[in-house]
Amino acid sequence: MVKIEVMMKRMNVLVTGGLGFIGSNFIIRIMKKHPTWKIINVDAKLAGSNKDNLKEIKNNKNYLFVKGNITNQKLMDNLISKVDLVINFAAESHVDRSINNPKPFIQSNIIGVYIILESIKKFNKKLIQISTDEVFGSLKKNSATENFQYNPSSPYAASKASAELLIKSYITTFGCKVIITRCTNNYGPKQDTEKLIPKIISLAEKNKKIPIYGNGKNIRDWIFVEDHCDAIIDILSKGKLGESYNISASNELDNLKIVSNILKIMEKPKTLIKFTKDRPGHDFRYSLNSSKIKKELKWKIKYNFDEGIKKTIFWYRLNAKSRINMSTKELSEVKWKTR
Repeated sequence: MVKIEVMMKRMNVLVTGGLGFIGSNFIIRIMKKHPTWKIINVDAKLAGSNKDNLKEIKNNKNYLFVKGNITNQKLMDNLISKVDLVINFAAESHVDRSINNPKPFIQSNIIGVYIILESIKKFNKKLIQISTDEVFGSLKKNSATENFQYNPSSPYAASKASAELLIKSYITTFGCKVIITRCTNNYGPKQDTEKLIPKIISLAEKNKKIPIYGNGKNIRDWIFVEDHCDAIIDILSKGKLGESYNISASNELDNLKIVSNILKIMEKPKTLIKFTKDRPGHDFRYSLNSSKIKKELKWKIKYNFDEGIKKTIFWYRLNAKSRINMSTKELSEVKWKTR
């Protein structure tokens, strides 16, 4: 297989969904590691997007923001024709919302990917598609390798699995230059408070009840967002076209343990926990085998869960009142502690 040829000179990169949680963290990381590269960020400013996520680079001459949707073929053709590489973070990603209304997930996660594929085919560009461990569904044992069978449970997971299948067909039929990455649950600064960990922190800070589905024993593998972004950067420079890479921290915790750990760090009582009726199709356990990226690309995590969760709690506490996001530089310079 052919590796992505990334020259250390200036590159033009299109990031889709760059105002979201992972996308914005990625843009900060890539501009820090490759300050001469030009980053174009296209984002529709839908649920999960936050313009303040990138306030620290808004005046950077190598950064350009474009408001727009990846389902707009004319826009995507215009942008993709100008860049060397596309990294697609843009997606509807909240499982509960996909159960209530699947249509936006079909539009963004399938039709949007089709539009991007048509553009990269037309202009002979490269694409890194950001996918999810949820395409493999719930696993009672073992961990899913890159070639594991798809078994999605929610409309969200099904839309991401569908996008992967579409991509594979474009690789085989049209020779498109694509890499798929799949990651486990991310946590860290700038995540929308509809997600589990920031929701726990936000509610605990206000001494409000924290709802937990079922008995709280559903298991996820958690990874700090900066570790995920660094993995993508490694794949960008050393990954093989046509391949897929699983990204995980091998840090499986059930939801009740997550809540208990956060409450302990924040010195809040466990009486804040409130068990609620389980949601439909709630997968019990996700797990990825990431030995491929560790062996082939020499990637490894930098943060264990205790370090990452303390840093995350500190960031949300600091931003709870102002809702103005700290820059990565400011965050790294502040002395955070467990309280």
